[in-house]
Amino acid sequence: MPLRRALAALLAATSLAACGTREEPPADPAAVRAPTQRQRDSVIAASRLPGAHGVGSALRAADSATARAALAESAGREP
Repeated sequence: MPLRRALAALLAATSLAACGTREEPPADPAAVRAPTQRQRDSVIAASRLPGAHGVGSALRAADSATARAALAESAGREP
């Protein structure tokens, strides 16, 4: 019987603690930021969904093109 009471008390305390904490929503809905397209694509690329490998390949190709363009732009500048 004492074990049941202890278990019941622990369960009640845990339930009260979980119910006692409440996160308030932000006052300004615009303050909540949605993930960018890049972040969403990265999550998809890391998943095991069909086509995820293609999304990852497209992201790497875009990164490579961006790096090449930055390199070409910096090479065109005079020191």
